[in-house]
Amino acid sequence: MEHRLRNKRAPALATVAPLSSCTAIQPYIMDELRPEPTIIPRPRHRVSRKNMDREALKVLYRLKDHGYIAYLVGGSVRDLLLGRKPKDFDIGTNARPEEIRKLFRYSRIIGKRFRLVHVYFRGGKIIEVSTFRKQTNCDDREAEKEGLSCEQIFGTPQEDAFRRDLTINGLFYNISDFSIIDYVGGMADLKAGIIRAIGDPEQRLLRDPVRMMRAVRHAARTGFAIEPATWDAIVRHRNKIRLCAIPRVRDEWLKDMKSGASKKWAELMISCGMFTEIFPGYAGLSGRNDWPRVKKLLLGMLGELDQFFSQKEVPEESLLLATLAYPWLHYSREWRELKAPKVRWPSYEVRLLIRDLFAPYDFRRMVRDMTAQILASQWPIRLCIERDSWPKRVWNKATFKESVMLHNMIQKALGGECISLEPHRARVPAAAGRPKSSKRRYRRKRRNRRPK
Repeated sequence: MEHRLRNKRAPALATVAPLSSCTAIQPYIMDELRPEPTIIPRPRHRVSRKNMDREALKVLYRLKDHGYIAYLVGGSVRDLLLGRKPKDFDIGTNARPEEIRKLFRYSRIIGKRFRLVHVYFRGGKIIEVSTFRKQTNCDDREAEKEGLSCEQIFGTPQEDAFRRDLTINGLFYNISDFSIIDYVGGMADLKAGIIRAIGDPEQRLLRDPVRMMRAVRHAARTGFAIEPATWDAIVRHRNKIRLCAIPRVRDEWLKDMKSGASKKWAELMISCGMFTEIFPGYAGLSGRNDWPRVKKLLLGMLGELDQFFSQKEVPEESLLLATLAYPWLHYSREWRELKAPKVRWPSYEVRLLIRDLFAPYDFRRMVRDMTAQILASQWPIRLCIERDSWPKRVWNKATFKESVMLHNMIQKALGGECISLEPHRARVPAAAGRPKSSKRRYRRKRRNRRPK
């Protein structure tokens, strides 16, 4: 299978857009339709500095005080407009990376392809500051080889807005007058609840296929509808996601699993056909008669997984992988052929099976082993429930808590009965009520040896 790549470093395979020429491309037609941005003054929007991190405000004001343009950009503006707390605050400016570096003592220029600056604060807080860029077909390394100047790479806020992925992510917050600057019509789409690619969806998504996953993610998290042209482009080019770097795709779907909206995300990914592209193991089940049952079990378990994140509980990564793998294993022929032994549980055989499902992606060995143990523990848990007995070799495992959590998720999805997280302790009476043994224990006295 060409999708199986075991390279741990996993460089980018190929990009769809050709990278041979390093000349700036012409702006999209939308630039001509919107020569002037839409300015939303402070009284007409809900973005407040009270909801911003102190470190982000410090960076914004220092850039502004030194005569540079300082905008809050990206998803932070979108989340603030939706009344949510952003995880990260990204800042855009017309200052070059070297100039930004001189303004902040504890900062560092990172990135070889696209240089930006990380500003460090106490407590591990990092603010990412990037320079406005033009629409180019090359990165900084290729531009240096071609002899392009900084003026041909870095651009204006308008040019930077049109190189972003979605309209709702192309909004800027100006710290000088507290207004929202909209070049791409993102404010209208935000009010209408629409996910729309900036410019031509075909060209936008082919330039970076990971944007297809991001469009689905934002639709799942916000409940917005994907615009028909953007949706058609995702369905038509869903297989192009295989051209992206494998670690990058893995990090994207892990974010979706931890977003608290994984059920809606999986529904959209299955509808557009991209789910079987990033998980080729499920492709063999999609055409079978029991695929509706597999889908129902998968969505039911993901819905229960979202409940953990809604309650501010963060499960282990191994439990996330086990949740994603169990519906596939439950209806696979290899899983049915496995018979639970009496002493040793088949965690090794399960690990071989889930390797086929997560074949393109690489995880730490500890995570893989814990995932296999959680899945293989479902047999002894069922056996213990039938016999109403919990031997120590079952509940003494390090992954027993996660195994019970997975069992309860399966039962809720199938309409069965759940058990407590510590079923072995629930059956044992309290220590105070236990009868004391009549035997008297004698402790052997220690002999004091005198020095010779």
